Amino acid sequence: MAEAHPIRPKPGSLETRRLECRPGATPQRLLPHGGPAPTHLSVLFFPERGAQCHELRSIAALEPLVASGRPLWLRIQGVADLALIHQALGVLHVPADVQRPLLDLPQRTRVDAFGEGLLMVLHRLTFAEDRITVISEQVGLLLLDNLLVTVEEVVSDEPFPSISRWLSQQQTPPRKVDLDQVLHYLIDELLDDLFPLLEQFANRLDDLEEKALRQPTPKVINQAYQVRGNLRVIRRQIWPLRTQIQSLLRQNHWVLGEEAKVGFTDMAQQVETLFGSCELLRYHCDAVTDAYMASVGNRMNQVMKTLAIISSIFAPLTLIAGIYGMNFQWIPELHLPYGYLYSLALMAIVAILQASILWRRGWFENWSTVRSKRSP
Repeated sequence: MAEAHPIRPKPGSLETRRLECRPGATPQRLLPHGGPAPTHLSVLFFPERGAQCHELRSIAALEPLVASGRPLWLRIQGVADLALIHQALGVLHVPADVQRPLLDLPQRTRVDAFGEGLLMVLHRLTFAEDRITVISEQVGLLLLDNLLVTVEEVVSDEPFPSISRWLSQQQTPPRKVDLDQVLHYLIDELLDDLFPLLEQFANRLDDLEEKALRQPTPKVINQAYQVRGNLRVIRRQIWPLRTQIQSLLRQNHWVLGEEAKVGFTDMAQQVETLFGSCELLRYHCDAVTDAYMASVGNRMNQVMKTLAIISSIFAPLTLIAGIYGMNFQWIPELHLPYGYLYSLALMAIVAILQASILWRRGWFENWSTVRSKRSP
């Protein structure tokens, strides 16, 4: 590992970067509490072999684990009891100026390096029950020497279950510098969760584009705008990571080992892929809007063409009726025994002749007919 160099945080880099409102909707699991979820603390402790999970019933149970000098992963779920969290972080010797940006809600996505370690704030984005509304759960991550702290806004059955179980099955514990690998896996898991969301948005946009062409209704365009708004939320969460991860790699922070740096390099490429996918899906939203406008315009043209056909057919009939409806005393056909029938026959012949001419020219073809799903 490269020689450690002190890294001083830039002025204001450890200040809280709060958001005016939560990105996305509020998680359903927070609603029963009417605010922050109850605090739950657990520690993943790495002895000589394997890993052990300890549920912290009291802060006193944390002190012998810290005294052992082994790597620790403190997992915090729910931020209702801030006093308890600050007490636990104090036992772990977490700097006071780092605790506030780690715990405040909601915050912008951030990646900050300072002398003692790394501070990251991300958002776990998932779907609500309607499968179109995006909800967000803030996740804070702090990497110090021999210590990893994660703060999840929402309480679940197990924090990061896949990674926790994988670590528990390992025969050898992480070395002193291996917690950076765990940090990389955690961030990678949060980013990987975005790909299924984007894939479902892509499928949703395909369905909306087909509906826009077949049955354009205001509901279709409203759903397209809703998808666009959700993509804007995801894009805002990804945008800061593009430059901040690159800046972190340039700093060559001592707390990151060589393998972790390779992982963060791959993560930077993953962020670029996610950002590019969001941009493509935004263009897809524009395509849905264009298809809707084209379909509505086509239907309106069909309506205007139908009215034009009716007007062109009845215009000669109105002329004939207007001529014979004039109040002149001497009209040659006025006293014919079958004049009324002759005029109706003349009108019918003119209408049929006019309709046949329009038919040959293709005016009666309906361009707004709903196409069959089997059509190519």
